[in-house]
Amino acid sequence: MFRNTFQSGFLSILYAIGSKPLQIWRKNINNGYVKRITDFEMQSSVIEICGANVSTCFLTCPSNPKQTLGVKMPFLVLLIKYLKKYFTFEVQVIDDKNVKRRFRASNYQSNTRVKPFICTIPMKLDEGWNQIHFNLTDFTRRAYGTNYLETLRVQIHANCRIRRIYFTDQLLSSKSIPAEYRAFSNAQDDNAEEQYQNQLNPDQNQMMQGEEQYQAEYQEEHLEEQQHMEGEHEQEHQGGEEEGGEEQGQGQEQGQEQGQEQGQEQGQEQQNQEEQPKNEEQNQNVQEGGNAEEEQPKEENNNAGEGAPQEPPAEQ
Repeated sequence: MFRNTFQSGFLSILYAIGSKPLQIWRKNINNGYVKRITDFEMQSSVIEICGANVSTCFLTCPSNPKQTLGVKMPFLVLLIKYLKKYFTFEVQVIDDKNVKRRFRASNYQSNTRVKPFICTIPMKLDEGWNQIHFNLTDFTRRAYGTNYLETLRVQIHANCRIRRIYFTDQLLSSKSIPAEYRAFSNAQDDNAEEQYQNQLNPDQNQMMQGEEQYQAEYQEEHLEEQQHMEGEHEQEHQGGEEEGGEEQGQGQEQGQEQGQEQGQEQGQEQQNQEEQPKNEEQNQNVQEGGNAEEEQPKEENNNAGEGAPQEPPAEQ
């Protein structure tokens, strides 16, 4: 079906939301049912398959027995809700020896059994929704010592609820996967990952706590150094202000002295300017007095001439 198509990123073969979610699937139901319902926890449409016997109640893809999927992506991901009942699924692949192999995972087996054409694997599911990652390349190499080529068929048995089944070329973190390809939101996925890490590596958590404590102490020391440096800068700044104040005081004193000297010089110049017209007036008065003395003898001479006896006119 998909052998001649470009395969990259995500390739979905079942999505519960849509007009025909089981278009490429074939139903085989005995004493059971397959229907689409709304899951309260997911708040979305899902496919529910239930039956009295898991071996006789299943969905298979592709719907035509003569066709194969032809998917070469190595990771199969199933978004499944555990209903606290028996559940199993099968994946049929072909390896580089051109041999068809089947992998069957179920929650009612406890041991792994490898046979020439089928490998049964135990599976543990948590309550509620589960995101199952199946590494087809790794299982093919570990079980049969061959290389995985492509997936031929996928078969989902009762009892479960299905949100989505898809292939991907690489496993990504929950934050990198699109929302429609995840079981829950980022916050819920992060909480689940944190709980899993806490159960898996308690020593690692202690190491992380020690690292956080070291970082907190380092930040405190760094803050103390910053405060100390800021105090030194403030002291230097205050010292510079005091020096600047002394220089300003000295400049003011020098300016006052220069102003006093300039004021004295201006006063002397004003006095000189006031004395100059007085001297000029004195000089003018002196000159006028001299001229008056010179004019007085002339007037006396005139008067003398006028008072002297006139000579009688000569006789004719």
